[in-house]
Amino acid sequence: MLAACLLVAGPVGAAGAPQIEYRIAVEYPHDRRAFTQGLVFDRGALYESTGLRGRSSLRKVDPATGRVVRIRRLSDRLFAEGLARVGDTLYQLTWTAGRAFVLRIEDFSRVREHCYEGEGWGLAFDGERLVMSDGSATLRFRDPLTFRVEREVVVREGARPVDALNELEFVDGALYANIWRSDRVARIDPARGAVTGWLDLSPIAARERSTGEVDVANGLAWDGRRLFVTGKFWRTVYGLELLP
Repeated sequence: MLAACLLVAGPVGAAGAPQIEYRIAVEYPHDRRAFTQGLVFDRGALYESTGLRGRSSLRKVDPATGRVVRIRRLSDRLFAEGLARVGDTLYQLTWTAGRAFVLRIEDFSRVREHCYEGEGWGLAFDGERLVMSDGSATLRFRDPLTFRVEREVVVREGARPVDALNELEFVDGALYANIWRSDRVARIDPARGAVTGWLDLSPIAARERSTGEVDVANGLAWDGRRLFVTGKFWRTVYGLELLP
């Protein structure tokens, strides 16, 4: 369903990074039971990692209908988190278990598993390295083969650290990050950690909240033209056209 709404945000002022203007280009149905933690777009399908213990899963979804085409359920003891595609595999994090699963994108069969210290939140792939968030202002760049940390960067707007970094997605070389418990998405220079822009999702989030009880905005996926955004228990996935 195409949307005619144009959402525009102006600059926040000289001291802060500018707001990013966007337009809602398309809307797709989303499972209201899905506690969205990670989102990936690949070859016409959406792949989604959903959280909560006893309800965590990895899903392949037909975006046009919202139908779950394939699902892999996690153990009731695990709380699934971020998701990233690396070649023909998907990497899925867990929140506090320190386990990352590597699964074939074709059938969700297991390839291997990595262990890590600390919490797992968001995950994205820049073509060479995985970048991972843990709810703080620090991003960790990991080798996808060994999962070892090769570099860390602290995200800042000016001199101020920006914490609560959550779901991550690369868009034309820039890293976008949901900020937990907010309706904002930060655009980050991955080399320096500097915030270069903000995406304000509050008009979309307000629309979702008007339909019933929902949680925060979370879930970013890029198809090369549009940025798909959604949230935990949201009814819609929005395809955004980012404006110059």
